[in-house]
Amino acid sequence: MSQDIRPLIGITTSDTKSQIAWLFDWFAVWRHGGRPVRLSPSRPIPEHLDGLIIGGGDDIQAHLYGGEVQLDVRLDPQRDELELTLLERFIPQGAPVLGICRGAQLINVHLGGTLDPDIYTTHEGLKQRRTVLPRKTVDIVGDSQLHRILRVTWCRINSLHHQAVQQAGRGIEIVARDRNGLVQGIESRDHTFLIGVQWHPEWLIFNRPQQRLIRALIEAADRP
Repeated sequence: MSQDIRPLIGITTSDTKSQIAWLFDWFAVWRHGGRPVRLSPSRPIPEHLDGLIIGGGDDIQAHLYGGEVQLDVRLDPQRDELELTLLERFIPQGAPVLGICRGAQLINVHLGGTLDPDIYTTHEGLKQRRTVLPRKTVDIVGDSQLHRILRVTWCRINSLHHQAVQQAGRGIEIVARDRNGLVQGIESRDHTFLIGVQWHPEWLIFNRPQQRLIRALIEAADRP
């Protein structure tokens, strides 16, 4: 596939994201036929995108979802503004959107939902498990779009988050939870492809179900 006919997939990051982490993002899209472009607050927004990935990163500002301000977290207000602008522009155009970790949360916030600001303080006894390795089990709702894409009813995932979707936004369905009951996957019933997962499929390069998710985004972006 030549570069000029690959669908253009925007991937949001912070301005300070490490090169190694960006290479995983880039490779995940490229290997499945997409043409990745990095989007961050200091970079101009392209006039056209065929698909969009809202990537992982810092916490979302609490005032955007009516939450309580946390004093010991990292924020990136400029990135919040960028990503909300991107969703406002490209969702109505029908561009497929995948939210990863923070990205899933931001999609939910964009549609009026709320977040659990710190799962380790709101869920007593929850074990801290931050790893890029697939160490957590997630159950997928049958006949959901996510289930049809992954082709599994449960899967092992990585976990790098301390916030999570709480109240679902407009048109959002919760389609995956871990064994502690925390929301791990969401999708919109009002859009063709608007999915958010709390884990990082781009790091699971040998995991077939997770690669199907990224491939599904590229295929949706490549449709006329």
